[in-house]
Amino acid sequence: MIDIAVKHEARARNIEVCRRRGIVLPTLEQQKYPERLDPQLRRRIAAVGLWDLDPLNLFRITWKNEPVAEGSGFGGVNYLELPSELTGVPARIVALVGRWFPTGAHKVGATYGCLVPALVSGNFDSTRQKAVWPSTGNYCRGGAYNAALLGCESVAILPEGMSRERFEWLRQVAGEIIATAGTESNVKEIFDACNALVADRGEEVVIFNQFSEFGNYLWHYHVTGEALLEILNAELRTGQELAGYVAATGSSGTLAGGDRLKDAYPGLKIAAAEALQCPTLLENGYGEHRIEGIGDKHIPWIHNVRNTDLAIAVDDNDAMQLLRLYNEPAGRRHLAERGVSPRVIEQLDAAGISGVGNIVAAAKMARYYELAETDMILTVLTDSMDLYTSRLDEVRGRHGELSGSDAERIAYRHIDGLHTDSMIETTYRERRRIHNLKYYTWVEQQGMDSAELTEQWYNKRYWRAIQEQAAGIDAMIRQFNAEVAGGR
Repeated sequence: MIDIAVKHEARARNIEVCRRRGIVLPTLEQQKYPERLDPQLRRRIAAVGLWDLDPLNLFRITWKNEPVAEGSGFGGVNYLELPSELTGVPARIVALVGRWFPTGAHKVGATYGCLVPALVSGNFDSTRQKAVWPSTGNYCRGGAYNAALLGCESVAILPEGMSRERFEWLRQVAGEIIATAGTESNVKEIFDACNALVADRGEEVVIFNQFSEFGNYLWHYHVTGEALLEILNAELRTGQELAGYVAATGSSGTLAGGDRLKDAYPGLKIAAAEALQCPTLLENGYGEHRIEGIGDKHIPWIHNVRNTDLAIAVDDNDAMQLLRLYNEPAGRRHLAERGVSPRVIEQLDAAGISGVGNIVAAAKMARYYELAETDMILTVLTDSMDLYTSRLDEVRGRHGELSGSDAERIAYRHIDGLHTDSMIETTYRERRRIHNLKYYTWVEQQGMDSAELTEQWYNKRYWRAIQEQAAGIDAMIRQFNAEVAGGR
């Protein structure tokens, strides 16, 4: 459960900070339905740049921003349908687009879901404590951004081998940056850095660990889940059905959107995607991979493993080669020759590396279940190529500019020739095996309660109780805002 027991003195100090800075906190309900905001507030928001360090952008933590950087309001959910010429399968694959969040990635929502309950309850004191954001990239960016909007000091922790763009941006926003050893596959080193901070600074720091904070799960269950349902309302036609939902494991927050979908569509299959080079769900985790943003070598505490129907490993080579096909001129020309429309080609840079990985996993799922034109799979493009241009430059530097024959080879191997290897349907025993892997990371290493681990598996109310906290947290946000306004 999310700790919302009130600490009155810290809460009062947080109210004073928000009063002084003119901050109003959006509720989860408002992030789901920003179109219902007061028209005057919407006009003020539209005058602010999407990435500006302005507290009004807290209301832009939504899937419904107009897809422009300046002068934007709110529209429908941002999503992209990927045609069969691009995926190699007849099933409809439709992806949420995270590019149009502040910071260019949906993780800013997860960090809001973690920080704000602590802020409005006083479990985090913005005047005396620093918010620590352990991450493999986008989560610490989102945390540093939200902390800056809310007047909080922040510490961003991420591996030193992550993309250059992440570090360049963080230097402008985060109060402190700690670069840990390794790359995407070195999550334990991040946890070790957090433990060292607590040992050194004590109550001066509060760790908002995306892998164990249920605010991450809650935000995606409600806000991402609602966005997915709105896509279905707009796109699911008579005679068609929702067959699956695919999300990379990562912190498993985005998988919570699948829990919301499964409530409405019980026959849905939820697939957790991971890197073949470090197959944690499939083979208990060992290796190193290049699909930035999805973590590995452990099962997140907030992963509802009972709801995971399929584990799919994505080969680094599939993701990186398709990244070239989507973004280099010769690749785009070849996609046009295959029949991909110019409108879709122009939007392919909305997929970062993990987004391309999700597309691959969705195509593998469609092949495995032999899905037809009447079936739909939903997935997520968590961020865009805006954060990975240096990675594309590195590939070009090693292999040269993509040629027409290179593009044809990539499409043949990584679209038309995609295999359904390295994936499993998770039986009861497989799910229990995956769930039990949490013990080694969370109980033995991080000191979590083994009794709660048992509750997660056997207590059917465990996950529902977390989902139901949203209404109470929104009520606390409204009361907090009322007290901020009352003292002006």
